[in-house]
Amino acid sequence: MTGLFITLEGPEGAGKTTNREFLAEHLRQAGHDVVLTREPGGTPLAERIRELLLAPSDETMAVDAELLLMFAARAQHLARVIRPALERGAVVLCDRFTDATYAYQGGGRGIGIDRIATLEQFVQQGLQPDLTLVFDLPVDIGLARAAARGRLDRFEQEGRPFFEAVRQAYLARAQASPARYRVIDAAQSLAQVQHSLLVLLPELLERARG
Repeated sequence: MTGLFITLEGPEGAGKTTNREFLAEHLRQAGHDVVLTREPGGTPLAERIRELLLAPSDETMAVDAELLLMFAARAQHLARVIRPALERGAVVLCDRFTDATYAYQGGGRGIGIDRIATLEQFVQQGLQPDLTLVFDLPVDIGLARAAARGRLDRFEQEGRPFFEAVRQAYLARAQASPARYRVIDAAQSLAQVQHSLLVLLPELLERARG
């Protein structure tokens, strides 16, 4: 694989999608082939799985079903989008990836880390992001931003303790592997967040040339 795999992580309302576009514009201006994608989703089949995962339902989804659907969508995404893009040398900017599974299904749902890691190895075969940007902000701010967007999806309807656990799981992963993670203060204004990203841009460009 000759490309660069960058993931953007964080809770609801953290601004990942907006800032993914911002980074993509600067990377393209520098001459890089950039692929924008997201999880769950990224392909027509994976997007259908996304709909199952996010749509509120009268039937409670078992936590194991949720975990397996996440990895089913990821397997399709890797096969059809991520691996082909990396093989041709593109920069892949992905809105959430496996760190989200550790945060939401691990931290939020309480699924054991070892079980998630087993599926990660089975599906990804050792593939990891080259760099992960964690957009961190207090739970109350994130939920308020999500509510302002309109109808809440199945995850956004969870309570504050769930999202506090998600946040702490993200921060714990970033602290444990500082070489791969950069934590961005997403509670700042958009201009301040994007200034932080511009400070990181030389590192991203150097990795992309690498």
